[in-house]
Amino acid sequence: MLKDFAISITRTLRERGHKAYLVGGCVRDLLLGREPADYDVTTDALPEDVMRIFPDTYAVGAQFGVVLVPAPEKDVASNVSTDVTRYFSSKTNVVEVATFRCDIGYSDGRHPDEVRFSKDPREDVERRDFTINGLLLDPLTNEVLDYVGGRKDLDAGIIRTIGDPERRFAEDKLRMLRAVRFAARFGYTIEPKTFQAIRKLAPQIRQVSRERVRDELSRMLTEGHARGAFLLLDDAGLLHEVLPGIEAMKGVEQPPQFHPEGDVFVHTLLLLDKLPHPCPVTLAWGALLHDVGKPPTFRVAPDRIRFDGHVDVGVKMAEEICERLRFSNDDTRQILALVDNHMRFAHVLQMKESTFKRFVRMPRFDEHLELHRMDCLSSHGDLTSYNFTREKMNAMPATAMRPGPLITGDDLISSGYAPGPQFKKILSAVEDGQLEGRLRSRDEALTFVQSEFPNGG
Repeated sequence: MLKDFAISITRTLRERGHKAYLVGGCVRDLLLGREPADYDVTTDALPEDVMRIFPDTYAVGAQFGVVLVPAPEKDVASNVSTDVTRYFSSKTNVVEVATFRCDIGYSDGRHPDEVRFSKDPREDVERRDFTINGLLLDPLTNEVLDYVGGRKDLDAGIIRTIGDPERRFAEDKLRMLRAVRFAARFGYTIEPKTFQAIRKLAPQIRQVSRERVRDELSRMLTEGHARGAFLLLDDAGLLHEVLPGIEAMKGVEQPPQFHPEGDVFVHTLLLLDKLPHPCPVTLAWGALLHDVGKPPTFRVAPDRIRFDGHVDVGVKMAEEICERLRFSNDDTRQILALVDNHMRFAHVLQMKESTFKRFVRMPRFDEHLELHRMDCLSSHGDLTSYNFTREKMNAMPATAMRPGPLITGDDLISSGYAPGPQFKKILSAVEDGQLEGRLRSRDEALTFVQSEFPNGG
């Protein structure tokens, strides 16, 4: 439906006397036989012309000639009034219409100092990043306009900048990460001069905002080709700049009886290769960071290689990474929980019933379980704990995992206990007994409390 809407926009612009084409990633994906995630239109119509032709529009970058045209869906209009920017950020219900332009100067390494609107589509294409993203498609005739050799590079499987690579990367340093992501996603090779420019300019990636780096890395992790992306990041010198804690895993040996696959970096790459697609971003980052505490805790003990306290160290390191990359509080909590709990599966067969039930009712436990499965398959291959956990959870009714409380704080007060910090300890002990099947009623719970916590403590 969005494709049809984008075509209708080009048709309307043409009827009003303007040039208009599909452009960028949607053209690339259509030529590759892939379903585009979104559609962009480029035109010689000025932003004010676009907004006059399509009244229900939103100028998100008028100074750059960018206007969003929402698809005519029943519930779009009611939703956009609450938060236009957030609603349209995914572009799932809009088509971006941008005026032909040429950019002059990029002193901040991201935005052009001056934008000059143009009537020539060639000028617009020549300011873009990679040849495979610089193709124009006339959707009314299916004619492809290729001013930069993009079709040839698509056929050859090459990522190449349009024009001088150092200039393209100087304009927007994030393009270095995008080159890696596209190469990994499509299984392409980065053209030698383009790759040399990335290696030369890699330290400048630190000038890019942390949020943009985070989002680009998250796409690499969740698009289905994470292992290849991180190998290429390392080869390009970018891994050292954006995630030195991951680079530090290289060459850190592990005990072969548990990790026959090799060092910590090899193990992590194998795990990334098993990420589901699509993949929750928190699971992807949890997988990437689950062993980040191993390099600084490595030691050779008399019996074997050990990583004492690597989970606690890893949680602190992961927290610093999440803070630096400005993850949301919710995502940070889940990523840290994945790092913090990934070794607990080794003890599930010995856990008390109450401990097991508390463990498996953690928020988004499915991600914890999937991380453990991938962790095992990327090392010793033993899925005993994974299978035990799944089977026990499947056999357990929800009421057994999360039963209603037998008593409350009000019951404790009625029994003569003074409110205070001990209430949490008492109620937790009662819940343990309930989860283990030792306490089944309110009376049994109160008797237990009076026995185990006389005089309130």
